[in-house]
Amino acid sequence: MTSILITGATSGIGLALAKLAADKGYGVIACGRNRAVLNELEKHQNIEILQFDITDETATQEALANLSPDISVLNAGVCEYVDINQIEPKMFERVFAANFFGVVNSVAALVPNLKPGSQLVLVDSLARLLPFTRSQAYGASKAALHYFCKSLEVDLSTKQILVQSVSPGFVETPLTNKNDFDMPMRIPVEDAVKDMLDGIEKRSKSIYFPTLFSLILRSLSHLPNRVKVALSQRMKSSINNQESI
Repeated sequence: MTSILITGATSGIGLALAKLAADKGYGVIACGRNRAVLNELEKHQNIEILQFDITDETATQEALANLSPDISVLNAGVCEYVDINQIEPKMFERVFAANFFGVVNSVAALVPNLKPGSQLVLVDSLARLLPFTRSQAYGASKAALHYFCKSLEVDLSTKQILVQSVSPGFVETPLTNKNDFDMPMRIPVEDAVKDMLDGIEKRSKSIYFPTLFSLILRSLSHLPNRVKVALSQRMKSSINNQESI
């Protein structure tokens, strides 16, 4: 049985992926902080659970150091938006602690025991591609994570470990349900994890979804910086106009 470890498995994409993988016959190691959700997941015959906080380096090391899963999906993360008139450095620290350093903690614990042929899957975001309004903390953390992922791809190739990046757009999850703006082409979480697992199984080095939305953003990301900034300013104006109606 192929083993798949998933962090952030108690909500959103991680939870849906854990259920889908288990239903498809994977041996799932579901990791998260929410004990109640983990207990429910553990009722599935193909799921075992680990409760720890990825932002805690020691706890992460203790939880993962002796594991060697075939696939490790480092998915846990948070999103907070910036008030440009009252920037909070502590908020940036919280976002980076989960989205970037939590992944670093997990990689540090897992990599020494991963076998040749293993897959290491890091979940960033399409938000890293454009300078979206109020996304200074979230976008920067995901951009840093994507660079970390691609650099790992270089250095882990000698160990024959496949490193894959996953860049989602808007997906229907408790995280995006908190957003107070229009989310174009948002897709159900069930569709998202099907695309995600399909890309993992095909061993694609870069996985994007939704397909059309990702193609649009990836194309826009190749424009000159001044054009990308101008487009993002227009998007900001559109959001502000919606809020004032």
